Amino acid sequence: MVDGTAKGTRRELIGFAAAGLLAYAVDLALFTVLRGPAGLDPLTAKTLSFVAGCTVAYAGNAFGTYRHTRPRGLRPYAVFFAVNAAGAAVQLLCLAVSHYGLGLTSQRADTISGAGIGMALATILRFWGTRTLVFRTGDGTGGTTGSWTGTSGGRVGSWTG
Repeated sequence: MVDGTAKGTRRELIGFAAAGLLAYAVDLALFTVLRGPAGLDPLTAKTLSFVAGCTVAYAGNAFGTYRHTRPRGLRPYAVFFAVNAAGAAVQLLCLAVSHYGLGLTSQRADTISGAGIGMALATILRFWGTRTLVFRTGDGTGGTTGSWTGTSGGRVGSWTG
């Protein structure tokens, strides 16, 4: 493995994580406000906070981590939203399998399966989907993802250093 490739991947992971953490904070804060003072029902509040969190994550990745790919139009956001919805489905599936399939119904088991195992698997899916389906260059038929280049050996222009 070329040192530049490992360094580029590390920067990409850090940028992706930073955007995700900020998005999570926005999602949680907005859900709390919408559910509490605004008095919205839980599903409406979560739907609105999820959309806001996805938008923040997209902006953080588009203008930070993957800014060198220059995504244009609504398609990249729509694909990003679909990838994040798939990640949310993975978390729900882990919770459903644990709670209903395996009969592990305690709050601790639900937290471990949904927020632990489910979040880990969903994050892997989101990272893969973000870098290969949303922020990519090339012609889609064997082109490279992101701005991987043969000469640089890794991603360039990361906002994380």
